[in-house]
Amino acid sequence: MQQRSTEVDVASLEQVLTEGGQLIDVREPREYALAHVPSAVLVPMSELTARLDELDPAVPVHVICASGNRSGAMCDVLTAHGFTAVNVAGGTRAWVESGRPVEGGLR
Repeated sequence: MQQRSTEVDVASLEQVLTEGGQLIDVREPREYALAHVPSAVLVPMSELTARLDELDPAVPVHVICASGNRSGAMCDVLTAHGFTAVNVAGGTRAWVESGRPVEGGLR
C-alpha cells in the first residue's frame, strides 16, 4: 500500500505561511475566486504537471483544495515527481470555518 502524504491542520499551515512557506490551491478558478487562503497560488489540478517548474523543489509544497480530497491526490502526484508535498487537512473549508482571513468574494 502506498503511503499517503503528510498532512497539516490549518493552524500549522498558518505558521508555515508566516515563515514564507509555499502553498498551492488546486481547485478550479471559480472556486478560488470565491475564497482562498491569502498567498495561495492557483494551480488547478488539470494544470499541475505542466506547471511543476513554477514550484520550488527545495521547499515543501503545501497543497489545499476545498476539503482535502483533491489536494491529497495532488500531493501523491507531487511526491511522484520528487517534491515533498503536504496536504492541508480540511482544506479551504476548515480555514474559513476557523475564522482565518480569506481573499476573494466570500466574506
